[in-house]
Amino acid sequence: MRASLAIAVLALIWEVLPRTGAVNSTFLPPLSDVLVAWYDLLRTGELFEHAQASLVRSFSGFGLAILVAIPLGLAIGWYRPLAEFLNPVLELFRNTAALALLPVFVLVLGLGETSKISIILYACFWPILLNTIAGVKGVDPLLIKSARSMGLGAARLFQKVILPAAVPTVFTGVRLAGAYSILVLVAAEMVGAKAGLGYLINYAQFNFEVPDMYAGIITISVLGLLFNAALVRFERRFSTWRTT
Repeated sequence: MRASLAIAVLALIWEVLPRTGAVNSTFLPPLSDVLVAWYDLLRTGELFEHAQASLVRSFSGFGLAILVAIPLGLAIGWYRPLAEFLNPVLELFRNTAALALLPVFVLVLGLGETSKISIILYACFWPILLNTIAGVKGVDPLLIKSARSMGLGAARLFQKVILPAAVPTVFTGVRLAGAYSILVLVAAEMVGAKAGLGYLINYAQFNFEVPDMYAGIITISVLGLLFNAALVRFERRFSTWRTT
């Protein structure tokens, strides 16, 4: 209820300030004008086309990051020799921002879909990997010791104790990666894309179609909220299954 009230207050402020002249309506049009522009984009199918292109790229990079980062993170967190071997490389790349490498991805992979999906994959990979490693290493040593005293071998210990205990931390990384997949996508689509919400925002800004620009920004924000809500719901269902 309070969240809905806060959004309503923000919407009211956005509508009133440009109309009263408190802010320049050229650069911040009233919310009603933005919503009209959003509806026009939706009616013509242009918004759906851009949103579809963005979601395909975002989900592709995000899904690939999950497939690669979770197994690798489990292996690094469980096998100390592997962790010691890869730690210098992890420390080097974990502190390199994905957007700083965008020109490198474009230079090596070109302006097509491969570079865009790859930069999203890179951005999503690190929060999932690091949280998975932390989840495995953060399991209570007493829990592990108790399981071993009951005769559990390494494989069963990992399956029955380590993996379930690491799930909440892993999902934290997955949710962070979900946010990154949307944020990095916008920047990636501003370089060489012919469709996508990032392209729409950049094109509208370049042609001074300000309401369309804000319509694209609102759409990205809503998609990000829906994506995060879906991940939270999935996490709750998975955790419920894990405890039964």
